[in-house]
Amino acid sequence: MPKTNTQEVVSNFTTLRHSGRTPLLAEGSGEAFPVKIADEASFIIHASDPCAPFTTQLQEVISRYDEIKNRLMPDAEAVMKRYFLSDAANQEDEVYATDESDCALSVVQQPPLDGTKVALWVYLLSGIKRQNCTHGVYSVTRGAYEHLWYAGAVANSSSSEHQTTRILEDYVMRLIENECTLKDNCVRTWFFVNDIDNNYSGVVKARNEVFMTQGLTPETHYISSTGIGGRVADSKVFATMDAYAVKGLLPGQMTYLYALNHMNRTSEYGVSFERATQIDYGDRRHVFVSGTASIDNQGQVVWPRDIKHQVKRMWENVEALLKEAEMNFNDITFALVYLRDPSDYAVVSALFQKQFPNTPHLLLHAPVCRPGWLIEMECMAVKAIHNERFPEF
Repeated sequence: MPKTNTQEVVSNFTTLRHSGRTPLLAEGSGEAFPVKIADEASFIIHASDPCAPFTTQLQEVISRYDEIKNRLMPDAEAVMKRYFLSDAANQEDEVYATDESDCALSVVQQPPLDGTKVALWVYLLSGIKRQNCTHGVYSVTRGAYEHLWYAGAVANSSSSEHQTTRILEDYVMRLIENECTLKDNCVRTWFFVNDIDNNYSGVVKARNEVFMTQGLTPETHYISSTGIGGRVADSKVFATMDAYAVKGLLPGQMTYLYALNHMNRTSEYGVSFERATQIDYGDRRHVFVSGTASIDNQGQVVWPRDIKHQVKRMWENVEALLKEAEMNFNDITFALVYLRDPSDYAVVSALFQKQFPNTPHLLLHAPVCRPGWLIEMECMAVKAIHNERFPEF
């Protein structure tokens, strides 16, 4: 396994992305990179040798994660991990057998577009007082809040619609067991849809119907989400879901962002998710931006068949959402970028390296829910604030 020294780990952004707001000087590099020793962070870790067998690449990713965590955030714990695989049918079992982490663990076939077989996104927190996993919900208590992560949810049924209905109904029950509701506590969901061009409509129908039963309507609010191409090893699974909820939020603490000059409400074209969710804590603001594409305020695809212009319009939309929260690109802690056509990787990678040279991001092969959208990105942003209305994070 190749050995990576401190300078390479911090400064080689094809190997590691580590989020943060306060720069730490990389040893001997002469440059400051956003790698802070903090109470929350995201790492994105790649394998280094695309020619190595999967087992070697997986072991390298896990070893690098352990090394980096122990050096930069030794007191933190992983609360959510997602592995991105090139071939889930032949790789998924090995991931679950190899990674014995006590955290929410998700595995999805969304091949990293740098040519490797596996990449890892992991979200860490320090100051955790209690950890618990009950019925698939991994919860951690920190201060006045309990953070609830739900990963890799699937259901046996005959269609994407029925599977999604069962997944969401089960999730509603899991939240109730934790004295939460979908409407008041769920912050974000991810739906990974096998053969999205044919199965996404079923996911949308099921989500609309379940949300209606839970009091989620265009007049109330929805939930930030990404619905994107992805699959697990079992080819009969048409939909998989990850989710994040927070217990202990006060009224008015979680709000929603729209950027209506740039995009329309999703309900106008029959879909039920919010463009972005904002949570204000006493000491910081979190913003979760849903999967965002090159779309206008009429719900139409902008710049069809033009990847460069779609990237730029997508960035404009994300920037508008962040601006509504008094934030900007510098506050992004990590981004996941989904491409329909792998041949666009070189162009998009160069654009992202120029626009976000120090921001953790990962480019994946995962078709977006409309064929005309060539690219989509999601992100999380964090900004320090002072708000006496709410307890600190």
